[in-house]
Amino acid sequence: MKQIKTLLLSLLAATSLSAQEQKLAGGDISMLPKYESQGAWFFDENGTRINDVFSFMTGEKVGWNAMRVRLFVNPEKAPMADRDAVVQDLAYVTELGKRIKQRGLKFLLDFHYSDSWADPAKQTKPSDWSALSAPAMANKLYEYTKASLEHLKANNAAPDYIQTGNEISYGMLWDEGKVSTTSASNWDNFTNYLKKAGKACREVCPDAKIIIHIERAKQPTVTRDYYKKLAAYGVDYDIIGLSYYPFWHGSLTTLGTTLSTLQTEFPEKKVQIVETAYYYQWYPTSGVDDFTSVWPASEAGQDAFLKDLIAELHKHSNVNALYYWFPEENGHGNSVVSSWQNRGLWNNNNGRVMKGLYRLKEYLAQSPTSIPSIQQNTAATANGRWYALNGQSSRQATAKGIYIHRGKKLIVK
Repeated sequence: MKQIKTLLLSLLAATSLSAQEQKLAGGDISMLPKYESQGAWFFDENGTRINDVFSFMTGEKVGWNAMRVRLFVNPEKAPMADRDAVVQDLAYVTELGKRIKQRGLKFLLDFHYSDSWADPAKQTKPSDWSALSAPAMANKLYEYTKASLEHLKANNAAPDYIQTGNEISYGMLWDEGKVSTTSASNWDNFTNYLKKAGKACREVCPDAKIIIHIERAKQPTVTRDYYKKLAAYGVDYDIIGLSYYPFWHGSLTTLGTTLSTLQTEFPEKKVQIVETAYYYQWYPTSGVDDFTSVWPASEAGQDAFLKDLIAELHKHSNVNALYYWFPEENGHGNSVVSSWQNRGLWNNNNGRVMKGLYRLKEYLAQSPTSIPSIQQNTAATANGRWYALNGQSSRQATAKGIYIHRGKKLIVK
């Protein structure tokens, strides 16, 4: 009995560690090399200059273990108004990806499949692809994805996670690939694009996880219907990726409903919040949901938002990653970008780090609420025996408590 109890306790610890190791916290640092090349000054909270921002973000104090980087097809052909931030061609991403992998971090690659920003408002074809038919576009997408990944892999920058498209709620490579969950138009084209991109990912980086990323977190039913459409068309992917900015996507309660809906409808799919951010000054006055009464547009408000977001995510065992978008924004003493967004984790006014940068690693903490809860019933307990921590086993859980069942730690309430 003592040996069984020891084994169960070891398994309990192992399952907790495994769950924690799978969780990721970090940011989209796509602009960092440009800031570095232009000599931007970053400071810690004490006003001491940080000489290596990348190492600072991934050091013990900040504790991030993953980074996301976007990739454009030909950013030199982007509209002039976008070119301050749209600089991530394959050579740029390769060098940054190499740094991420050398540091031992997880690398999320975000294919935009455009020369400039791709998002719900625009999914513009790369200029060199503009004349292609839908079948030819699918083949081009496969070739481009495959060649890009082969280059990254050959240069020790192979991604661990791959987004085949950025915020593709309404499809990509418009107009032939433009879709809506309320219309049947173009779903054949769009899902063929995704299949071709996914095929390249599986061939070149078979261990990488494919993410399909949308930004309809404010609409649980639309989000559910979108991924049901992908399932109906047989699209191969691993992870559901969501953007969540409260000023566009609603309250944490709404986000929680969306996450619970996804867990019910797609229990086999993990979810990652691949973009989030919050204002620390100059909150917009129109076109957004106003949450300043909950989280003021201040350093403290931004930090409070992240604290509350992390608490919500800890309630959902299907979520395993959180990425902050553009944390490296820093307008102090340089002109890297033409306008301030005021949502980064360094203060534009003085270049000092803010509390939110340190908050993110709290997501990595294992929370008791992230252990799946079950209702005791025949369906849940029919397969395999249940082991209590005292070593006793039974066909079903006979009382409230923590059990090991089929190699997993479960709470019976």
